[in-house]
Amino acid sequence: MSAARTGVRQSVSLPSGVARRVQALARRRRTSASRVIVELIEDGLDAREREKKFFFDLAEQLARSSDPKEQGRLKEELARMTFGS
Repeated sequence: MSAARTGVRQSVSLPSGVARRVQALARRRRTSASRVIVELIEDGLDAREREKKFFFDLAEQLARSSDPKEQGRLKEELARMTFGS
């Protein structure tokens, strides 16, 4: 196993509903629950990075914009991303 794929054992407790869903996904995919958990975590981390990049792209657009309507739209979008709907 390469250094990049060397695993680090972690212990987590999942709520019973989440554990059932993970087990169901594992059965459907014919893989282990551990593999499903790793994939879900990786997907979540990737999604977080995409959201962060999108946020900074919007902030850059706001900084460059001179149109008041566009500035208002961008501010609302950034506020929604920061504080929710």
